[in-house]
Amino acid sequence: MKKLSKLLLTLSFVLSITSSAFAVTVASWGGAYTESQKLGYGDPTAKKLGIDINWVDYSGGLSEIKAQKEAGAITWDIIDLFAFDTINGCDEGLFVKFDFDKDFPAAPDGTPASEDFFTGMPSECAVGNILYSWNYAFDTRAFDGKEPKTIKDFFNTKRFPGKRAIYKSALTNLEIALAADGVKMGKGGELLYRKLLADGGIDRAMNKIKKLCTDPNGGCVFWSAGAQPPELLVAGEVVMATGWNGRFFNAEVGENAPIKQVWDGQGLDYEYFALVKGGPDEANAKKALAMMTNTEMLAGSAKYIAYAPWRKSSLDIIKAGEPWYKDGKTNMMPQMPTAPANTKSYFLVDPFFWADYGTEIGEKWEAMKAGL
Repeated sequence: MKKLSKLLLTLSFVLSITSSAFAVTVASWGGAYTESQKLGYGDPTAKKLGIDINWVDYSGGLSEIKAQKEAGAITWDIIDLFAFDTINGCDEGLFVKFDFDKDFPAAPDGTPASEDFFTGMPSECAVGNILYSWNYAFDTRAFDGKEPKTIKDFFNTKRFPGKRAIYKSALTNLEIALAADGVKMGKGGELLYRKLLADGGIDRAMNKIKKLCTDPNGGCVFWSAGAQPPELLVAGEVVMATGWNGRFFNAEVGENAPIKQVWDGQGLDYEYFALVKGGPDEANAKKALAMMTNTEMLAGSAKYIAYAPWRKSSLDIIKAGEPWYKDGKTNMMPQMPTAPANTKSYFLVDPFFWADYGTEIGEKWEAMKAGL
């Protein structure tokens, strides 16, 4: 069976390179996200470099690229990954290590790439792609013209009565609960995580959630799929919902849904690219990756999706080109999670915290939910 799998992968590799003439292949998540990557910077990069860039969908993780390497039939050049996959893949020698200021171009004003990135990279093998937000939105029909504006308002059932929709697991719920309970965030949420690690911090956050869920004026609906929060708001089943800003944007702008986003207390999450070591076209892939993640190209993705480019200088291009969205009428700076107006109070979701303590926290979280 192992020999057969190796043979099939080898045949797939031969067919792919024969048909694509060693095109650069990028593995990403599919859907509207990959479409924004392809149209925003993939196709423009391919045109400028005179190479083909093909996009394939995958389901995440490192298992597929490990199988390709083991079979001696690597077919991917670049992979879109979560933070910990870039760390593990780098440690295992799957990916190329970068010298960020040498391998990636400076900003238009000469600022080195490493200083133009919104935040640091989790490993030497990762280069940032986009940042997206865990924020909340509310039903604009619900409060007679009153508008919640802060993360504290999400928990204020006296002024803003009604059910809330929150994510099914503890991820980001603990952070916003502490922020709403008066804990200062600090730079990028540093103080939030410090408080969670202190004695009683996790219990304090869970008690805040429990109080919201058992409040006669409140109550909780737990969501698991990204499409659910805007759907629950539009249906009137909840008055506020946490969710992903891209989903809220699509509902608000694309479908004229009666919802509005609140950015205070948002959690910024991220996606990264990694360059596969020994890929079928590593040299061209490295050139393509450098161009796709430059200032201009990353700004291009925001024409098609409401995720923020990793380069700070990309925001200047968006601002100067408004209305930037593909419809020709929607300004995108107010929709960018990293816009100055939206980052007055935020935390960077800490993958190390959740990797180290997620299992233990998850058990306590499920016990709390079971007791509601």
